[in-house]
Amino acid sequence: MFSTNAIANYLSGFQIPQPLLATAESENAPVILSGVLLTLIIIYIASKVGSEIAKRLDLPPVLGELVAGVIIGVSALRLVIFPEGGFAASDSLIMSGLQLLNNLSPEGVNSIFATQSEVISVIAELGVIVLLFEIGLESDLRQLKEVGIQAFVVAFIGVTAPFAVGTLGLMYFFHVAAIPAIFAGAALTATSIGITSKVLAEIGQLKSKEGQIIVGAAVIDDVLGIIVLAVVASLAKTGEVDITNVAILLVSAIAFLFGSILLGGFFNKTFVALVDKIQTRGNIVIPAFIFAYVMAFIGNAIHLEAILGAFAAGLVLDETDARKELDELIKPVADLLVPVFFVTVGARADLTVLNPMIPENRSGLLIAVFMLAVAIAGKVITGWVVFGIPNINRLAIGVGMIPRGEVGLVFAGIGTASGAIDKPLEVAIIIMVIMTTFLAPPFLRIAFGTTDEPPTSEELFNKQA
Repeated sequence: MFSTNAIANYLSGFQIPQPLLATAESENAPVILSGVLLTLIIIYIASKVGSEIAKRLDLPPVLGELVAGVIIGVSALRLVIFPEGGFAASDSLIMSGLQLLNNLSPEGVNSIFATQSEVISVIAELGVIVLLFEIGLESDLRQLKEVGIQAFVVAFIGVTAPFAVGTLGLMYFFHVAAIPAIFAGAALTATSIGITSKVLAEIGQLKSKEGQIIVGAAVIDDVLGIIVLAVVASLAKTGEVDITNVAILLVSAIAFLFGSILLGGFFNKTFVALVDKIQTRGNIVIPAFIFAYVMAFIGNAIHLEAILGAFAAGLVLDETDARKELDELIKPVADLLVPVFFVTVGARADLTVLNPMIPENRSGLLIAVFMLAVAIAGKVITGWVVFGIPNINRLAIGVGMIPRGEVGLVFAGIGTASGAIDKPLEVAIIIMVIMTTFLAPPFLRIAFGTTDEPPTSEELFNKQA
């Protein structure tokens, strides 16, 4: 999702006693650090203001963070922007201020802008890794196993239905060519587990039957989405599907997820023994994060998602005796990193694509209406394929699968870079991603009919009985 080269760029400039951030031109290191610090200050202020306002309006705080990101991002104040959207340093108010203060050349400020943006992107990526690790810890592995079949069915329908309807609809109604239509249909498949799981945790429904089905299905959805992306990407490049690559991805995904769970019992004993032997500060949280990062690295290395590895690590450690203490220790870390992810998701959302006065947006808007309808209906119907569980909230399950978030933007970005999709179709995909991301949190609250107060133990017991 975000460039992994950012870490390499960061480490390559790390020398003692030079500043923490350095590039080939070490004199720019203090300016890069200033840019990172100013950006983080703005992100944290926006995050708290947005989440507090949302809380007072009886809306999910994560929605406030997303909206706050939009306000400080490319659509409004342009305080936090990224070069991937075609923006230059001159478009950023932060970079313009730093250029004025430090008398930087245009080339120098563009270089600083690129490095600073990658650092923020890496921090945001760490934020979603920590979030999924925390969600894994808060999930119940035994209950996830109980709803495993239902979660798989929900994920399968949630991928195939919007993909098929979206692809065929674009070809029939809008006369889109086959490969661009397939690419746009693929963008409808994946679910943003980060956004949905955060809302579920905020409204105290993460451990409900519905919550566990949604989380399990979203994880499977992510794996299926990666496989679909591999298929359409190879189709866009060569005109044919690389069966070998798809098979390797499928086997890797299955082996990784099931292997993580099966090895959990062995690792739990090792983790507890290690914690007991460490006598310095961080005896629990540091080994836990080492394990989470190792799992995230493995997931990334085998061309899956780092967040899947982090989630699997959380599920494994959920079974240890130190889980409750670990839950409390991770919260401050999550409070620092997770808001960066949600605010940057909002900051990247370019709402100018909604402007019908721009000619190239008009056809994209019509396609976007169709894609948005398919995106919502294709996921909402998944709640009605759940079987064997009486009195289940089917609407909540379907609504929980709606948000595409950053996952959909990955499809749009790769499709544009490969030349598979044109500007109107790209606009339509971006609008679909933005709308599903912002509509899902409040509608998930409505579907559950809950307040932000977590349910009592008795309510949870009665719901799961």
